[in-house]
Amino acid sequence: MIVRILGEGQYRIHDEVAARLEELDAQLDAAVEAKDDTAFKAALGASVELVRSDGTPVPADSIVTADVILPSEDADVAEVLQLLAEGKLAD
Repeated sequence: MIVRILGEGQYRIHDEVAARLEELDAQLDAAVEAKDDTAFKAALGASVELVRSDGTPVPADSIVTADVILPSEDADVAEVLQLLAEGKLAD
């Protein structure tokens, strides 16, 4: 699976990491739904750290389609809602 972190790059992750990322994605969805920036920042930080620590960077000159797109680590709920509205993130 390929994960893009907006503004940073792409990483290849293994299935077990993808499963953990799915759990964190549920937390992200719930936080966005509740418009809870604190919970959102915690889940996003954990997601980004998981991908960075357990993923392998995809070379910048490789052209691959991301399966998952994470907002930049400094994003907040309002920014994510805007990105979703613009179709730049899948919900």
